Amino acid sequence: MMTVDLCMTNRTLATCKPLAFKHYFRCHHLLGDSCCRDPKAFERKLTEYNACLQPATGWWRMILIVVSVCTASGAWNWLMDPETQKVSFFISFLNHTFFTIRCITLIGLFFAGIHRRVVAPSIIAARCQTVLAEYNTSCDDTGKLILKPRPHVQ
Repeated sequence: MMTVDLCMTNRTLATCKPLAFKHYFRCHHLLGDSCCRDPKAFERKLTEYNACLQPATGWWRMILIVVSVCTASGAWNWLMDPETQKVSFFISFLNHTFFTIRCITLIGLFFAGIHRRVVAPSIIAARCQTVLAEYNTSCDDTGKLILKPRPHVQ
């Protein structure tokens, strides 16, 4: 049976590429790296990686909030306009270009993956918790390790 250990590849966590995080965990039988045997080193790397994600995540959250509020205010104006009921659907969109542009922007942001970028630290923490469960350990959202008591085998 192949075990999962916490060895890092020759990439560093300082590169801050969330999509490449899955490559940091390697499956093999040998414990060759110091991160495999040293939970503090792993915790430091995970905390560093999480801290590196926070500024970018904050920017993506702000962009999503601003575009969402603009879309909501444009939708309110579009729905409250008495002209909207009298003209066709597409003409009403042409009359309300602010709302139309914001809707297209919001849809484009979701197709670009803003929903994953906003919750990237939570995704990383959930994946780490899944891997660390085999070692009777967990981690919080900041990357700090949580040691669980060993189960009693009888």
